[in-house]
Amino acid sequence: MLRKLQYNAPVILTLFFASLVALVLGYLTQGWTTLHLFAVYRSSLLDPLFYVRLFGHVLGHADLDHFLGNMLLLLVVGPPLEEKYGSRALLAGIVLTAVVSGILQCLIFPHAALLGASGVVFMLIMLSSLAGMRSGRIPVTLILVALLYLGQEVYSIFFVEDNVANFMHLVGGACGTVFGYVMVRRK
Repeated sequence: MLRKLQYNAPVILTLFFASLVALVLGYLTQGWTTLHLFAVYRSSLLDPLFYVRLFGHVLGHADLDHFLGNMLLLLVVGPPLEEKYGSRALLAGIVLTAVVSGILQCLIFPHAALLGASGVVFMLIMLSSLAGMRSGRIPVTLILVALLYLGQEVYSIFFVEDNVANFMHLVGGACGTVFGYVMVRRK
């Protein structure tokens, strides 16, 4: 039975399993690992854990609902993109999104912490809307996804009070769009 299983999207599946481990560690340590390893916030650049958190925040999730919300989309959208762009390229896009969103979080929201893979998920959503793009042509799917997605996020920023980092969703979407255009130009 195990021989028939295929680890078909190594970057996406590894991100999933690492996030699952981070969630379990968070529960086992009563949130200590989540705060100190898997959430990014402004701290001293001399603190070596700051650099762990700069990427590690995409692995951390507040609770099971937060984890499931991100991981279900990651597992649906991610594998076809990993097949299309390759594992290395997709990993580069994920790392770029993590670092950009982490740095912006520290600069723009110095008194708040950021955790979760939603920026990466929105990067993947925007990247998927670029599928089939030909050089010099803008896919209608990109325009529609951007309008609906941006509209929803901007509305939420101004009219919904919750603990969702809507600005970082926009950052993830921007990273996915830029990454997609760079990948198309390379081909």
